[in-house]
Amino acid sequence: MMSAFSKLNLGVAVSSFAISQLLFHVLSSWISARVTSGFSSLDQKKKIEWNSRTVSSFHALLVGVFCLYILMYDEAVNADHVWGEPSTVQLNLAITSGYLISDLLLIIFYWNAIGDIYFVIHHLVALYAYYFVLERGLLAYFANFRLLAEISTPFVNQRWFYEVLGYSKASKSNIINGLLMTITFFLGRIIVIPIYYAKVAAEVGTEAFDRLGLAAQSAWFISSIILDIMNLKWMVRITKGCYKVICLIGHGEAKANKNGKYN
Repeated sequence: MMSAFSKLNLGVAVSSFAISQLLFHVLSSWISARVTSGFSSLDQKKKIEWNSRTVSSFHALLVGVFCLYILMYDEAVNADHVWGEPSTVQLNLAITSGYLISDLLLIIFYWNAIGDIYFVIHHLVALYAYYFVLERGLLAYFANFRLLAEISTPFVNQRWFYEVLGYSKASKSNIINGLLMTITFFLGRIIVIPIYYAKVAAEVGTEAFDRLGLAAQSAWFISSIILDIMNLKWMVRITKGCYKVICLIGHGEAKANKNGKYN
């Protein structure tokens, strides 16, 4: 119903989609070529992934900051975890939904370069769950809680940028980013899991929970479980990578990389 999924939210989602497409197709390449000479030497597939990750980082920074603000200062959302006033969370989810739809289409169109079935599943599951917040205005607190995961995304993408630019894994910048990536991923996606499900359990059986209906309850539980399984899987990979990075600490100054820069 349009009373919940307002014209404002729809406009924000469409704008987010358009901006994501503009960043991918035009602005990322233009800016990146001026920031680092290494971008121009990348092959076409890497340039496609580079632009995709640039959009991803921009989105994550925007919604991540907004998410933290809501969590700390939006009393209306935090007062009622199931039926709290959803307007600010809906705006954030509208931004995210526009981005996810844009990224999903790009993944499909450029499958040979950035195709990944896990990201397709992630995007579809997230969009399905966010629909209930945008359309019916429920579970805003929990949806915002899930968005905490985005705080780690810029560091994950930066790790890839360093890799394709030829930065040494033993470089100070790579090591610092690797540690920050692991810490933020753990804080934003893993350590919150028991906290999240404790809050979920506290709502089960309440009158507010029963009012949700089976469809919303199922979407809430199923999407949360699927996303957390994926986060745990990714955390294992990141932890292994972080261990390797830590082993490189103290191995001396990195040599100049192939782009003529010191790491």
